[in-house]
Amino acid sequence: MTPYQSTEITVDTMTRSFSRSAPTKENETAAPAPARRAFRRIAAAGILFQGGAVTADTSTMIAGLVHQLTGSPLAVGAAAAISRIGWLAPQLIIGHLAQRRARRMPYYKFGAFGRAATLAALAALVWASDGVAAAFLVPAFFVAWTIYAFVSGVVAVPYNDIVARSIASERRSRLLALRFFGGGLLAIAVAAIAFRILERLPVATGYAVVLAMGAALFMCSAASFASVHESDAVPDKDHQGFGAFLREGIRVARTDHRFRLFLLAQWCGGAVGMALPFYVLVAREEGALRLQDVAVLVAAQTGGAILANALWGWWGDRRGKLSLLRLVAAFGAAAPILTLIWAELAPPERITTLIWFAAVFAILGAVDNGRTIAYLGYLMEISPDHRRPAYSGYFNALYAPVWILPVAAAGIAEAVSFAAVFWLAIGAALLQLAVLWRLKRNPT
Repeated sequence: MTPYQSTEITVDTMTRSFSRSAPTKENETAAPAPARRAFRRIAAAGILFQGGAVTADTSTMIAGLVHQLTGSPLAVGAAAAISRIGWLAPQLIIGHLAQRRARRMPYYKFGAFGRAATLAALAALVWASDGVAAAFLVPAFFVAWTIYAFVSGVVAVPYNDIVARSIASERRSRLLALRFFGGGLLAIAVAAIAFRILERLPVATGYAVVLAMGAALFMCSAASFASVHESDAVPDKDHQGFGAFLREGIRVARTDHRFRLFLLAQWCGGAVGMALPFYVLVAREEGALRLQDVAVLVAAQTGGAILANALWGWWGDRRGKLSLLRLVAAFGAAAPILTLIWAELAPPERITTLIWFAAVFAILGAVDNGRTIAYLGYLMEISPDHRRPAYSGYFNALYAPVWILPVAAAGIAEAVSFAAVFWLAIGAALLQLAVLWRLKRNPT
């Protein structure tokens, strides 16, 4: 039995479990074999991706590595901003190109396999960094990290479109919940391995091994998704130029009420997320945590995500993606509130700090997964079938400026305090919830 076959069997078993826990009308009639196969392979790809993503997470692993290299919160915020801007910036161009073609899988392959290759190159750079002057190492790291981020950004548009055409709406929340459930289990295993690696090896060597492990998981993920049979989409027959494509995006943002409010709500969610790179810095700088304790926080983050996935999947498919967006937004302020409470209590013991922030990161993991499940599902539903790549490109391009906020947050942290960043995150969470309540369930 090959590793891929083993993964597919495991995913199929979990799929049946999820289907039993949340029966729908579609489940009452068995899905065709190609649809079941696509479900398993897409879920397997997501699980493997989640395991790999732990190694390049900007709120934990990369935050710890960049802070170790530079000692600067501003550099940590810059790494997070580059990751997010790189993820979003290519999507407008990819949306334009993919909209005009019947097959979108080639774009996915370029981004997914390229992401794995560039992360492997980043691992090699870190591996060779011992004895290298910081004046060369830090710029080289950020150049490699920027390439990784922008190549990764090619994936989102074709992924959303292929999933939407392959998986019925009534099963998408369960697919994403299954992805995060299985991926969370794998991520905990990866975090445990990373803890041992960082504990036993020199810093540069340890981080290089962890990044290489992530690259291998990304490669397996790309291979699983690329094996899905993609049916032909309906290409855009207008063959409009890129300028006309951009003007159409402006028109959509101006005239589509749901799209506009959804975008505003996600801007608020991005403002909540600007604090993400700084939780681990607060825990380490003021709570005497060790470098390898970051892996424990990663495990707590994925554990929280695992525990919440069944709820998110059931809620999204039964009560709707908009309802799930509201529920997750309501929980958005919990982590910054707990961090501010801890800052007031300021217990000096390492174990107390570790337990407290493990709870904080468990909440962050749960909220992040719920936000992703709801966001992807809702964007798929409000996008016209024949214009889905374009809508994904429009949305993510308009959303992209939000991801400079970690840099702004780093400036606030250095000029004022970390507490100011967390207070702003709480305010953004409340504003997001208010915007989401203005959205209506059905088109108007």
